[in-house]
Amino acid sequence: MKQLIVNADDFGFTLGVSKGIVDAHREGIVSSTTLMANGAAFETAVSISRRTPGLGIGVHLNLTTGKPVSPARSITTLVSRDGRLHLNPGRLLKALVARQVNLAEVETELREQITKVFRAGIRPTHLDGHKHVHVMPGLSEIVIRLAQEFSIRTVRCPQEAVTNLATLLCVKSSRMAVAKQYLVGRAVAGFARPFAERLAKAGLLYAEHFYGLSQTGFLNVQDVIEILESLPEGVSELMCHPGYLDGDLVDSGTRLLVQREVEFRALTAPVVKKLVAGGGIQLVSYGQFVMHAQEPVSQLETVSIGSGRGLKTRRLVG
Repeated sequence: MKQLIVNADDFGFTLGVSKGIVDAHREGIVSSTTLMANGAAFETAVSISRRTPGLGIGVHLNLTTGKPVSPARSITTLVSRDGRLHLNPGRLLKALVARQVNLAEVETELREQITKVFRAGIRPTHLDGHKHVHVMPGLSEIVIRLAQEFSIRTVRCPQEAVTNLATLLCVKSSRMAVAKQYLVGRAVAGFARPFAERLAKAGLLYAEHFYGLSQTGFLNVQDVIEILESLPEGVSELMCHPGYLDGDLVDSGTRLLVQREVEFRALTAPVVKKLVAGGGIQLVSYGQFVMHAQEPVSQLETVSIGSGRGLKTRRLVG
């Protein structure tokens, strides 16, 4: 059985991103998303989610962008003078190694982010990290502890298999940007391998196959097709960043701008939906993944995920 979690990151980042994610669920193959508790459009995303019950929602733990959920005075090693989270992943890692970041403050902020999502009436299906900070040494132990504290059974583990760099360079427009993202992907995957061992030891679940890391910023319809066609048996996650370009997104400083609309078109493309429907691929959220992990396998039932415009998938039932 091929199970696929298509998770859209950055829910609540801006209104355009949030609407794009929901439309990619209703009209395409997105089955899951992760909510930024400190996102500028958090309240709007929560409101939208109440009208989209089929969309699984986790927490997108964020230590690098925007205003924190905690009072800035209580997490001084994580914020700039103006009280904003300001450490990009590279600087955060260096600060961790140099012990310039107070891990108790990290735990305070991440706990507040998870708590805020629960208080909004959402029971998170899983945890992951904005820019994958949750797999960094020192932080990963905190994330595991919080997952257990809040009884969240699943955590993203971005242990992406090695992608052929030559192939990526041949088909993408910006060779320098592709090479940089490839190196980022290798670094993240390197941290993810021991993280997987810690998750298993803690009794937490994760998708055993991961896609979309090396293609972040470049994911298009051909990439999605290639991933679907080579999907292995078992549980896989495809990370994506669909959305609509809006002024808030432009002002945010993110590098993923027009690319989010490219991804939206890829995830809602008829050829992609047809490939899922005819390829024996079961679209699931992290919450459904947990349910299926607990169910005995006795038969298969055909169901619809989201509205999907007739998209059919298979669900294991006991």
